[in-house]
Amino acid sequence: MNIIGINAFHADSSACLIIDGKLISAVEEERFNRIKHWAGFPIESIKYCLKESNLDLSDIDHISINIDPKANYFKKILFLIKHRPSLKLIFNRLKKKKKYDSIRELINKEFEGSNFKGQINNIEHHYAHLSSAFHVSPFENSCILSVDGFGDFASTAWGYGKENEIKIDNKIHFPHSLGIFYQALTQFLGFKNYGDEYKIMGLAPYGKPTYVEQLRKILLIKTNGNFELNLDYFKFHKENFNYRWENGKVEIEDLYSDKIKTLLGPERIQGEELTEFHKDMAHSIQKVYEEAFLNILNNLYEKYQNDNLCIAGGCGMNSVANGKIKNNTKFNNIYIQPAAGDAGGAIGAAFATHYKNSNKKRTFKMNHAYWGTSFNNDQIFNCLKKNEKNIEDQKCSFKFISDNNELNKIVAKDISEGKVVGWFQGKMEWGPRALGNRSILGDPRRSDMKDILNLKIKRRESFRPFAPSILREHVSEWFKNDDEVPFMMKVYQIKDDKRKVIPAVTHVDGSGRLQTVYQETNEKYHDLIKEFYKLTKVPIVLNTSFNENEPIVSKPEEALDCFLRTKMDTLVMENYIIKRM
Repeated sequence: MNIIGINAFHADSSACLIIDGKLISAVEEERFNRIKHWAGFPIESIKYCLKESNLDLSDIDHISINIDPKANYFKKILFLIKHRPSLKLIFNRLKKKKKYDSIRELINKEFEGSNFKGQINNIEHHYAHLSSAFHVSPFENSCILSVDGFGDFASTAWGYGKENEIKIDNKIHFPHSLGIFYQALTQFLGFKNYGDEYKIMGLAPYGKPTYVEQLRKILLIKTNGNFELNLDYFKFHKENFNYRWENGKVEIEDLYSDKIKTLLGPERIQGEELTEFHKDMAHSIQKVYEEAFLNILNNLYEKYQNDNLCIAGGCGMNSVANGKIKNNTKFNNIYIQPAAGDAGGAIGAAFATHYKNSNKKRTFKMNHAYWGTSFNNDQIFNCLKKNEKNIEDQKCSFKFISDNNELNKIVAKDISEGKVVGWFQGKMEWGPRALGNRSILGDPRRSDMKDILNLKIKRRESFRPFAPSILREHVSEWFKNDDEVPFMMKVYQIKDDKRKVIPAVTHVDGSGRLQTVYQETNEKYHDLIKEFYKLTKVPIVLNTSFNENEPIVSKPEEALDCFLRTKMDTLVMENYIIKRM
């Protein structure tokens, strides 16, 4: 059975292909059109998935989308009766539903002559999220949790996964949402772009929990894992409020009402200097979010007494909160797939459809994130030859090194000497975090490396942290928690005596958002770090995404352009190495 899963008409549009219960490819639309968080229909992603497997749409049995407009119908009616939103808001919701109803029409238009006769399936949003984690996890049985902004009129769902079945015990419905709480306060602190919540996580360690009591008046934590928003501080639920996009670029109005300024003080204007007030507020936001998040988890554990946990939804990307689960709940084994947000819903929709139509046992486990585009040495050579004059004009040269061991030794030496390296290898990562194939690498021992990368390469806020990629076999020597973290989804405390050794990847609170690197899933990256370890006795390299305020690079041309534009020192694309002379 061939199934295409999609996330469409919402931010982080994406597509995947599974064949007989095995994931074959998965990619986000933004990597093709270069518009961050692009919303719309993932035509290019679908085309890539088909091409990668030499399939035509006529070979596809199902197309499944992670949205079901019919879900939670009575909750919607009850809300309309109780809150009486504007007619314009209702009209816009109906317009959006019409888009979901036109998927077959869109498919036939974009793939003229392909003759798609398969079934189109609508999978409830949070069911798709839960499927995207549990159905690809290593657990036969597990507690499951989905937390995000909203989807299908719900923000949160939790329950239990057993074999190939998912049971949802409880949902929290619109307008109450942890995702909206976090997003609204991210906006309040002057970070207005869609997806800026990670900046609050980065800023939080610089502050103190000064405003926790005020924020507890906004987010009300209840018994049995439940929570509510104090709706007096928000406006999204009663006005004509919509996510908007032009050509797929997501724009969003302020979610909060003016009353929040009375409680917390003046909002930060975008671009305004960050003060202690903003740092303390970021810390307090993170702390109150964690209280609600851990409250859900502790109640979930009490019901099922199972120490396995799968997490999905946009809030599943909160690696700081995820890193506190082991020390604050009884869960011991935690799985979060690399595209936990809405992009990952494409996988969930596909696997949910597979297990609905097949009673086969689960065999596939997602233990790596490399499901996207790749390029061979010939393609890279053609790119370099085409741009040879530009390369020479920038006083750079390129060389082919056939032996991977030799290549890794050269690159490890460059990193150890403080050079900034662009690393473009193998298949592109699935999800928003670079995991060793589309990465910028640096020396974690250099105290100035963080500033070099933020100010000169990434051109972003100075407080933004960088991740340590560490050989799995050395985690216990450097971190207080010895754990599997292949997808950079948990922040753990670095051991006290190691923090001064790796200042470039150590947050101000002594933590690091680690990625554990394995020989069996990324041999080349593992071997590079191993070479760096031989030179320095440090089994860690600094890793950040290969981009500059844009989607992570997908093609060799994009990697080369970013390298030349940002004045990186070295670029490695497969077996070609480009250096500044």
